[in-house]
Amino acid sequence: MSSVASVHSLWTVAAEVPGRIPAPHIEYAQLSPTLIVFGAAVLGILVEALLPRRSRYYAQLALSVVALAAAFAAVIGLAAAGFGSSKAHIAAMGAIAVDGPALFLQGTILLVSLVAVFTFAERRLDPAAHHKPVDSFAAQAAAVPGGAAEQAAVKAGFTTTEVFPIVLFAIGGMLVFPAANDLLTLFIALEVFSLPLYILCALARRQRLLSQEAAVKYFLLGAFSSAFLLFGIALLYGYAGTVTYAGIAEVISDGAKQIDPALAGTMGNDALLLIGSALVLMGLLFKVGAVPFHMWTPDVYQGAPTPVTGFMAAATKVAAFGALLRLLYVVLPGMRWDWRPVMWGVAIVTMLGGAIVAITQTDIKRLLAYSSIAHAGFILAGVIATSEDGISSVLFYLGAYSFVTLGAFAVVTLVRDAGGEATHLSKWAGLGRRSPLVAAVFAVFLLAFAGIPLTSGFAGKFAVFKAAAQSGAGWLVVVGVISSAIAAFFYIRVIVLMFFSEPKPDGPTVAVPSPLTITAIAVGVAVTLVLGLAPQYFLDLAGQAGVFVR
Repeated sequence: MSSVASVHSLWTVAAEVPGRIPAPHIEYAQLSPTLIVFGAAVLGILVEALLPRRSRYYAQLALSVVALAAAFAAVIGLAAAGFGSSKAHIAAMGAIAVDGPALFLQGTILLVSLVAVFTFAERRLDPAAHHKPVDSFAAQAAAVPGGAAEQAAVKAGFTTTEVFPIVLFAIGGMLVFPAANDLLTLFIALEVFSLPLYILCALARRQRLLSQEAAVKYFLLGAFSSAFLLFGIALLYGYAGTVTYAGIAEVISDGAKQIDPALAGTMGNDALLLIGSALVLMGLLFKVGAVPFHMWTPDVYQGAPTPVTGFMAAATKVAAFGALLRLLYVVLPGMRWDWRPVMWGVAIVTMLGGAIVAITQTDIKRLLAYSSIAHAGFILAGVIATSEDGISSVLFYLGAYSFVTLGAFAVVTLVRDAGGEATHLSKWAGLGRRSPLVAAVFAVFLLAFAGIPLTSGFAGKFAVFKAAAQSGAGWLVVVGVISSAIAAFFYIRVIVLMFFSEPKPDGPTVAVPSPLTITAIAVGVAVTLVLGLAPQYFLDLAGQAGVFVR
């Protein structure tokens, strides 16, 4: 009791003496992209609560698009004001870094999310139910699949417009994740963007049980990875006596100068450093989808509603790789000799594992999932380069890859039969004769995934492999090229299936989308071709943005 009383008296004394508790100093203008998105998410919840059901869809769509566009404008404003280069610094009392990589990745996430929101809003692909337009999401998420409540909700024409504020919360978390400058901010950002994604995965209108199974798998495995990350943070705090990136890096390079009496037994203990960094890396590699932490990827990509899969595959990768880069380059540069061999191994098994297992897949969404695992391996090759070229090549690859992925999943939403999306590969046979334009667009995306010249995939892979080779990781590049060749086989196999097979009489049809999905696919194709034909400007942009603030 006495200790509680003494602590209470300390509080009251501190509160009585003016100037004892310093007010936090927050740079609101520099955090504006994140604040705009979170503000819009809160407004979206109010829209759900206050507006009548018939007007929510248009209000939510307008609010989300305006917020994401405004946040992107704020990122451009910060970059133009020099916060990406000369004025780069640590904001929000040391919690958030405002520098080139953070702004580049935030801009990429916002653009990708803006395009993804268009696919979320698509309402013309499924036939109208009871004369009311239908989207990809369950009529009433809380209703038991196939139960009376769900049938009543479908009949009443309900739609889950909550997906817009939920996705805005996820985007807000993703904006903080690559900019986090201490381990606790990193963890909170991880939870803020993971929890909305678990919910979004469970909301598919068709195949609801598969969708809910995907969400439960993602949630359970995600909870495990969060626990590993948090345990690693605890060990690193025990090692360094601080959770700030700069503080940990300083203890690694110079040793502990001021020993915290409470941590005297652990500070400077290398075992804690090695185990803690390994656990934190494990949590980040899970989000990236690297082998052997990839088990959730194919099931979740297959079960989640396809617009959500496209959003997750594109935006989550950008955010997670941004956080991974900052951790390795800012916190652990003094341990390069310890983490490089491990990351070599992870990159090699990820490239080969993703490419080889993808050959056996018969479902287009699972195939794209394993393809995304292989791409995580290619990006890791750039991370291992530990040079400025390595950072800029990874930034470029992430921007290029995210738009290709988003476009590919948007095309998948168009190919439908009576049961919804026709994702089985056999149903795609002869698609090129039935709908040449859709098949041609999908072929462009597949060629970009394969890294064929004149597409963004080639420019990205070339940049990443060049950076890796220059840093002495030549064998890694050899493995990467072999994996790319294996991967090219199954991409080209799908193209052959679409253009050189006879269409089946009972095959799927291609739905005519609204301008929203057309825009999403068109942006994907445009970015793929522009970054493939004239990548230099964007490579230079990534190069200028490639310096982390210490």
